[in-house]
Formats: sequence, C-alpha cells, structure tokens
Amino acid sequence: MPGRYQVGVYYFPNYHMDPRNEAVHGPGWTEWELVKRAEPKFAEHRQPKVPLWGYEDEADPAVFAKKTAAAAEHGIDHFIFDWYWYDDGPFLNRCLDEGYLKAANNARVEFGLMWANHDWLDIHPAKAHEPARLLYAGKVTREALRTMMDRVIERYFAHPSYWKIDGCPYFSVYMLGDLIASCGDAAQTREALEEFRAKAKRAGFPGLHLNAIVWGRPILPGETAPTDSGVLLDRLGFDSFTSYVWVHHVALPGSPTTEYQYVRDRYLEYWEKTKREANLPYFPNVTMGWDSTPRTVQSDKFQLLGYPFSSVIANNTPQAFKEALTITKQRLDESDGPGILNINAWNEWTEGSYLEPDRANGMGYLEAIRDVFGRR
Repeated sequence: MPGRYQVGVYYFPNYHMDPRNEAVHGPGWTEWELVKRAEPKFAEHRQPKVPLWGYEDEADPAVFAKKTAAAAEHGIDHFIFDWYWYDDGPFLNRCLDEGYLKAANNARVEFGLMWANHDWLDIHPAKAHEPARLLYAGKVTREALRTMMDRVIERYFAHPSYWKIDGCPYFSVYMLGDLIASCGDAAQTREALEEFRAKAKRAGFPGLHLNAIVWGRPILPGETAPTDSGVLLDRLGFDSFTSYVWVHHVALPGSPTTEYQYVRDRYLEYWEKTKREANLPYFPNVTMGWDSTPRTVQSDKFQLLGYPFSSVIANNTPQAFKEALTITKQRLDESDGPGILNINAWNEWTEGSYLEPDRANGMGYLEAIRDVFGRR
C-alpha cells in the first residue's frame, strides 16, 4: 500500500587502502587504479568513468560525511555495506570503521551489513583464459563464524545508526552455499543461525532479522541436484530475501551490449516468480547498470568469456533508471509488504553500477531517487 518507503543502497568498500590488497597489488593500491585505467572495448563504449568527486579515500570521515549528506538529501535511508570476514578476520573494514562510523553525520543515513562470504579471487584485474587465483575462501570454520557473530553484535548492532526492522538488527548473507558449507549441512546451518539470534537477544535486542541474498539454485554439500531457493530459505529459517544485482537473475544475451530495458523487464518477471517460490517477504532490487570490463586486463582482447568478460548494459541513462524506480514504487504501492527496496549500488564503479556522481551524468542517478521517493 502507499506509504513510507525504506530505500537502501549497497556499498562496496574497496576504495581505501587495506593491508591484504597492498600485499597483493603493492603499497597504496585501491580499486580506483582499475577505474583510472579502464579503456573502451567497442564503439561508443564510455570508459573510463571519471568520478566527479575525484578518487577519494572512503576511510576518511570527511569524505564519508559528504557521501552520507548526498545520500540523505536524495532519498536514501540506509547503506548496506558489503562486509568481509574470513577465517583470519576482517577485510576491507576501514571504510566502515574509520569512514562512515567516524563521520559526524552518520545518523542521517542508517547502515546494515551484508556478509559477503564469497571466495575472494584475484580478479583485480582478471586475465582472459586464465583461472583466477583464490586468495581468501568464503567457507569459514564454526569458530570463525562465532567470533564474527560476537563482533557484529558488539561493534555494529549496538551502534545507534544500525538499521533495524521491528527493533531487530538486519543482517544479510550473500552466499547461502558457502554458509552451509561452513556449518556442515542445512540442519547445522539453522542451528548456527539460531545461535546468532540467541546471542542478539542476550545483547538486549528483541531478535535478529536474517536476510538472504538469493541468486541461482545452490547445490548443497553431499547433494548433486540444485535445491529450490524457497525450500532452502524455509529450512534455514531466514526472515526475508532479496537480490544484489539484476544480472544475478537475467542473462545478458547481447554482444557486446544488452539493453537496460530488456534486463529490467526480465528482472520484473523474476520478481513476480518470487511470490510463488518462497513464503517470505522479498525486498526488490533496482540496478543502475552493468559494465565489468574495468576488472579485465585492459591489454587482453575483449571477448564474452564469462565474468568479468561480460556483456555491458547499454542505455542505462538516469531517465531509464528513474523509470525503473517508478515501476518499483508502483509495485510496492500495490503490495502489502514493508516498502523496502535495495539499489545496486552506491559505488560499484568497476562493475558499472554506481550512484556517485561522475563527469558524464553529474548527480543524475541520485536525483532520480529523490524525484521518485523524495528527499529525506
């Protein structure tokens, strides 16, 4: 029904210095290096993308205060940080810990965590026809999982700006398959999530809102056939599910480009299917674009070889993005759900899906959100 909306954006924190990245790529490296060196791969391919604000350090509180102000002024209610935790601890955490949390205005935009528990591969950049080297495994031990739970409850859930649904901190999981592999099987995974809930309650919260990112059909340990996502979510005891990006549900058939409207319409078909596949609230996604070519070795011949050698979404103009937002709002108005949506993404610069202003479109994508959902 019409009413209040909760508009969130995913935030990818690889634009500050991190010791792990420096060990692999050299002192001072950030993903801005890939943004700067991107080259056009075909006629009318717009690369490199140039940030209007420059190549700033997101771990600087003053820099993040500017991001927060812009988000708040353009209708965004919460950031969902891609948050990394491996067996040996955190990765890419300084953006959140030193940037957002130390920004004087962080109360203007809430934050939540999406545990990005996927394998971290050496794809910054990726070489054609060469398997990517595994750097950090998404599968973790139960001990590391328990340590992670304690860390997020103590450091993040307790923060006054943490995003909660009905008083319960929101925590999302990116890779269901890796989560289950970490715990052993589906039953043990449910036990681990119930332990997480119990820890949150002991910390004084009424509960925990567990959200799953769904894409594809996972094959569980010890099984050979894909598992239906709706059945799996029920077995694991999640409270809701959502999507990270449209291309997780829509193949890009074009070579080298696929039209934005085509991807939008195929995603809307997926959204309709979710009503039949799972008996849980689904928080829809709106994606700004897709162009992962900056994550390829620029001297390699560009071919469609699979991510990141992928088709590029074309004509994802601010107006086209605004139309997608308008359709999403209309659908939310027609439903009896909570009015929550998540957008990809605040700053996925090397995947071509970012809201931050660039020299070509200025504040156009942020203005589209403001025009549809209103200033906060």
